[in-house]
Amino acid sequence: MSAARPLTTLRTIAVVATFPLLLAACGYGSDSKADNAKEKVVAGSSKIDGLDSVKIGYFGNLTHGTALVARQQGYFQKQLGATKAAYQIFNAGPSEIEALNSKSIDIGWIGPSPAINGYTKANGTNLRIIGGSASGGVKLVVNPKKIKSLKDVKGKKIATPQLGNTQDVAFLNWIADQGWKVDANTGKGDVSVIRTDNKVTPDAYASGAIDGAWVPEPTASKLVAEGGKVLLDEASLWPDKKFVITNIVVRQDFLKQHPKAVEAVLKASVEANKWINANPDQAKAAANKQLEADSGKALPAQVLDPAWQSIQFTDDPLASTLNTEAEHAVKAGLLEKPSLKGIYDLTLLDKVLKAGGASTVDDAGLGAE
Repeated sequence: MSAARPLTTLRTIAVVATFPLLLAACGYGSDSKADNAKEKVVAGSSKIDGLDSVKIGYFGNLTHGTALVARQQGYFQKQLGATKAAYQIFNAGPSEIEALNSKSIDIGWIGPSPAINGYTKANGTNLRIIGGSASGGVKLVVNPKKIKSLKDVKGKKIATPQLGNTQDVAFLNWIADQGWKVDANTGKGDVSVIRTDNKVTPDAYASGAIDGAWVPEPTASKLVAEGGKVLLDEASLWPDKKFVITNIVVRQDFLKQHPKAVEAVLKASVEANKWINANPDQAKAAANKQLEADSGKALPAQVLDPAWQSIQFTDDPLASTLNTEAEHAVKAGLLEKPSLKGIYDLTLLDKVLKAGGASTVDDAGLGAE
């Protein structure tokens, strides 16, 4: 077997030719210019750290619901005062890491695998994970006419969003646990792993080009709406049914130079999660409204309702599960054994949580010195 390579070196072959990747319209991600009265700068407010803006990145996925709700409800702008909250929307983790590295964004909501890979590829110099956002919301959905049990997955064509992304690593690990063999780079073996963008996956399923998919919400529920069946919820594979699906990351230089701005964004995130958990129906509607503003299309109830129900929103980054996910990537041959010491800096999050009377969170021994 050839030496393992960092995940981002593989991203150029992340999608098979049959299903072209739908790239964001502008640069690394599409700029979002949705008009929202709650995002208006309050008259008389002052800038934080003298900044004109803080550039925030997130995905148009329900697993990034904290960011969707915080934006829609105006929490980001409220906490940033006269410093404008600016946004970019991404389709894939590697492109968001590139945007972070190039300073196109300052802070981002992102999955664990691109965060791990971005950190290790930069030798621990580019980012820190500063908070949690969500757990769960990932399912194996299959065509019930072709796959009736887990053992029937062998020999079938199953989609994941991208080579080396969080769901791809999880599926490859599950395949290995079944005793089956798949070449991680090509996706060929006892199961055919088809890498394709989440936006394309429902059409690929409807056409019969794939037999199922291991995907995050709302893609999983879109497949169910197409007649698919949930064969496995990834949460069932984890202790306490919790695993990190979305983190908050920041550029290290931005964290050092503008801690007040970072703290403001974390206050907005904690406020959003508190409101989400206290008002699930209103929060679900707010997230969907932001998705509509960003993409031009809201999710129908038959997709939105089950998708939202399967996601847990939490300030805890669930650091121990990040370490496990890194081990899964190493096991799959997609990542050399990384040193993750220093990937977390939860100082500001703990400050915000304490101020609100909440418990602090654990970095699993992976915090910065």
